[in-house]
Amino acid sequence: MTAVSTPPRSTLRPVDVLRVGASGPLARRMRTLLSALGISIGIAAMVGVLGLSESSRSALLDEIASLGTNLLTVEAGGGFGAGDSELPDSATGTIGRIATVNEVSGVWDVDADVYRNEFIPEGETGSVRVVAADESLLATLNGTMADGRYLDEATSAYPNAVVGSVAAERLGIRNLDQPTYVQIDDQLVEVIGLLDEFPLAADLDRAVIIGTNAAQEFFDAGDAPAVVYARVVDGAIDETRDVIPANTDPANPEEVTVSRPSDALEAQAAADDALTTLFLGLGAVALLVGGVGIANVMVIAVIERRGEIGLRRALGATQAHIRRQFLTEAVLLSVLGGVAGVAIGAAATVIYATSQGWRVILPTEAVIGGFAAAVLIGAIAGLYPAMRAARLAPTEALRG
Repeated sequence: MTAVSTPPRSTLRPVDVLRVGASGPLARRMRTLLSALGISIGIAAMVGVLGLSESSRSALLDEIASLGTNLLTVEAGGGFGAGDSELPDSATGTIGRIATVNEVSGVWDVDADVYRNEFIPEGETGSVRVVAADESLLATLNGTMADGRYLDEATSAYPNAVVGSVAAERLGIRNLDQPTYVQIDDQLVEVIGLLDEFPLAADLDRAVIIGTNAAQEFFDAGDAPAVVYARVVDGAIDETRDVIPANTDPANPEEVTVSRPSDALEAQAAADDALTTLFLGLGAVALLVGGVGIANVMVIAVIERRGEIGLRRALGATQAHIRRQFLTEAVLLSVLGGVAGVAIGAAATVIYATSQGWRVILPTEAVIGGFAAAVLIGAIAGLYPAMRAARLAPTEALRG
């Protein structure tokens, strides 16, 4: 009896799969580059958005921490029908006596107009207002001086002014290298200080601040503060916020409004999160489009290389070998796009965050997750073309 010999089983090692799979992209480099570009755009968008979002959020949280979240703002007019209500004259002292209040400072409205000099037409104030404040305002708000000095007990008694950051720009005051004056009504007032921006009291950025004693003596300012700022013991925000209205105005506590300025910054952080989600969605769409592009390129490659597929099948390649070859090509395209996308997104994050003075933060999930998403998209996109190539019969492929 004659034994029937079984042909040797064809095998393809992983290194061979990689070599054969890389031959297609290397032979068509321009097409490979354009195909990988779609994936890289999507990954770059996702990495960049997450990196810039985390970097800006970190900077915002650092700012909130440096300014403190324990500042409360007390104003009048919170109740129904309050109309032109105002805080009591004793509001600053009353609030300062609350056990959980560390620092307190008041701001008084001054009915006066300010001009750069006497030659400015009346009414052209540039929306700069005049307010009075006590000597503790800068410490209470954690403010800093851009130039000069803040009001003290001596300078508060005479016509001296400290100018907010926006007001200084509108009045054309850049520095105090030379003696500088502004005109408040008919009074010439020396500017002794320029303030940096007040993140927790933006209204003061557009104001010229004079001392309370000078405001009452020279400009007939009232005794009732318009706003009181209170710096509270950490951990006692809510309980202090609840007792301030009754302590400030026992007869009409409903007419006292207490707010926390840092809530606006925290709301900004929440808004940044919403925008991040939106941009991530756009990045995901770009990534999906890149995946469709890879699928399209691979389908075309199968059609163009029918002769190659038929020849390999005739020489012993199995359907699994063909399937692995084209799947490997698709994955290699996505890997190339993923690496390029992560590099572009990381570079964009570093450049922009550095230019803004932020800490550079590249979330691990953005880098690893972005690259993994690219590989996954490429594998899914190449699955159908690979299966289609594997199903081609050798004789049919050779005829094609």
